[in-house]
Amino acid sequence: MTAGAQPRFRGVFPVVPTIFDERGELDLDGQKRCIDFMIDAGSNGLCILANFSEQFVLTDDERTLLIDAILEHVAGRVPVIVTTTHFSSKACAERSRRAQQAGAAMVMIMPPYHGATIRVPERGIFDFFRIVSDAISIPIMIQDAPVSGTSLSAPFLARMAKEVEQVSYFKIEVPGAASKLRELIELGGSDIEGPWDGEEAITLLPDLDAGATGAMTGGGYPDGIRQILDPYQAGRREEAVEAYGRWLPLINYENRQSGLIAAKALMKEGGVIASDAVRHPLLPMHPQTRAGLIETARRLDPLVLRWAR
Repeated sequence: MTAGAQPRFRGVFPVVPTIFDERGELDLDGQKRCIDFMIDAGSNGLCILANFSEQFVLTDDERTLLIDAILEHVAGRVPVIVTTTHFSSKACAERSRRAQQAGAAMVMIMPPYHGATIRVPERGIFDFFRIVSDAISIPIMIQDAPVSGTSLSAPFLARMAKEVEQVSYFKIEVPGAASKLRELIELGGSDIEGPWDGEEAITLLPDLDAGATGAMTGGGYPDGIRQILDPYQAGRREEAVEAYGRWLPLINYENRQSGLIAAKALMKEGGVIASDAVRHPLLPMHPQTRAGLIETARRLDPLVLRWAR
């Protein structure tokens, strides 16, 4: 990216939950209502098939079905990031190529890992992303998260941004995210097109202070996250600080208590979807946890609780 140029993608790109019925089958009608709500709630873009989408419980055929159905339904209203993580370089490249052909604006990928102990050294990780990059012509977002168990140093990420053509976006959701973002931007310069916040926005304000230009959050209240990010990017930091203080209890409830079920629980409560079921072996949210989540949300009057009225 040319120094001083605006990134192609910035703002709030929440993760789209995968909607199931009470039997654990895909609910495509509910999925489309979920998408419509998230766009109406102000999402600048969307991310599908991420960990908070329960991507790890989907078959390959279901992944393909969801990519096609969602991108067709979005119909260009907002850009869509497709998560294509896979341990195999070949399989990840093929997934990424398929996502691009379906209309994805970007792919998001974790470094290759398997189970608790199988990891790849830096040389293998570098070649992995190079192979995927060579297969596509859309940006790659590297997801730097503890779930992979893989340490990705800021100098290594900056090197990939400089040397691997499509690597240009980075979702940083590790402890000390703001410090890592700051170092990444300093080392990578204009090659770091998109330094982004993650982890349900629990560290959004310090990450914005460190230079983050995007936020990939849960899908339940993009309108709330916009109240933080929009004024910040417009230079009204104090307004953003106040908004962050208002929304932080709900952000915290999602991040620390409810996890990936939070968005679906809010959507069901508001009538956006009929079921907030997760696919076994994941377990339903405890009723008291759900009640606490809804109580916390009601104090903020997010669109999710009134969109279907």
